[in-house]
Amino acid sequence: MPHYKPALEPSSLWAATAEPGRDFPALAGAVRTKTVVVGGGFTGLSTALHLAEAGHDVTLLEANTVGWGASGRNGGQVIAGLKYDPDELEAMFGPDLGPRLVRAVGGAPDYLFRLVERVGIPCDARQNGWIQPAHSEAALAIVERRARQWQRRGVSVRILDKKAVAKLLGSDAYLGGWLDSRGGGIQPLSYARGLAAAAADRGARIYVGSPARRIVRDGSAWRIETPAGSIAADTVVLATNAYTDDLWPGLRRSVVPAFSLQIATDPLPDAIRRTILPEGQVASDTLRLLRYYQIDRDGRFVLGARGPFREGVTLADAGEQRRHVRTLYPQLSGVPFRYVWAGQVAITADHLPHLHVLAPGVFSALGFNGRGVALTTTMGRFLAALASGTPAEAIDFPVVPLRALPLHGFNRLGVRIVTQYYRLRDRFG
Repeated sequence: MPHYKPALEPSSLWAATAEPGRDFPALAGAVRTKTVVVGGGFTGLSTALHLAEAGHDVTLLEANTVGWGASGRNGGQVIAGLKYDPDELEAMFGPDLGPRLVRAVGGAPDYLFRLVERVGIPCDARQNGWIQPAHSEAALAIVERRARQWQRRGVSVRILDKKAVAKLLGSDAYLGGWLDSRGGGIQPLSYARGLAAAAADRGARIYVGSPARRIVRDGSAWRIETPAGSIAADTVVLATNAYTDDLWPGLRRSVVPAFSLQIATDPLPDAIRRTILPEGQVASDTLRLLRYYQIDRDGRFVLGARGPFREGVTLADAGEQRRHVRTLYPQLSGVPFRYVWAGQVAITADHLPHLHVLAPGVFSALGFNGRGVALTTTMGRFLAALASGTPAEAIDFPVVPLRALPLHGFNRLGVRIVTQYYRLRDRFG
């Protein structure tokens, strides 16, 4: 029998503090299922959960462990919307799909938090709001316009002047911003493990340490082969995002990976803790290479920003993150950082997630551009609907053709060059 050794759980704050995960087996032998989902992150787990809740026979394959990729390494920030503002989305997608899309992506945080409550996932979920502070006058005008667009659609948001944003952040580094009450935070690895448990409790079969090596058409079914087994299925969902490989031709080359690095302290002394995000919101700013930060359940300060183009990092690689901390919160000078970790984000050319029908019965979604926590949960609902036979035109999200990026390897080099350019512009204005 072929042997496969899954990668170890990456070291991180989330791995150190997550709720225990269930022990799932590796696939051995041949299995028949209605739908097979490839990928044990938020997108795949949400898809499996929604299918299982509908009584659908569903099996999930994960190459390593549940939440091993970006789902267990992200910033844990639950944010509404896409990179584009509501008016732009409605202009892009027209009077029918545009408003439906805006409602879906705007309501994604509420959908996640209600799902957590409904199925009982212990993941430190808190819907205290998301702050987007502005670093310049131009950025302030943009976020004020963004806030007003959501206000016109009935969303509870607040435009913040310099004094108000400083009070909520505990930092004088910004000129103003806005507060979106829909947002909040979770412990992301606990959330992934909770989604897996909820899906399994409802009948989904989950196999870990079982990478999908090959997909072929086998009569009326699709067959996915792993090192020690195979699965025959009527429908397939590919949910591997930034960790997509060459299982399906061209899919990996439709996105470009970027790397984010995060650092976290031990629990802060109360006197310092009370001065940073005192009302418990999460925040991510308007820099081109944005900084995102929060205080976790136990009072640790967590900050992330664009990192080196690799995952194996140490605190020696976090010089830029430490500089951000000194700029934002001088009171943390001298406070040691205990944790450091990195992971990949999938970037698309149009900065929109891509939902695909790759072939009859084969579906995929990827490219969340750093907005994946809430969006992947909602996208799992859409993928489950497609796998259940819902027509693509009935989905509240555009279904687009797969387009591999030309000169994909050079696009990765381009990301590095643009990253350095943005870093200089952010640093020197």
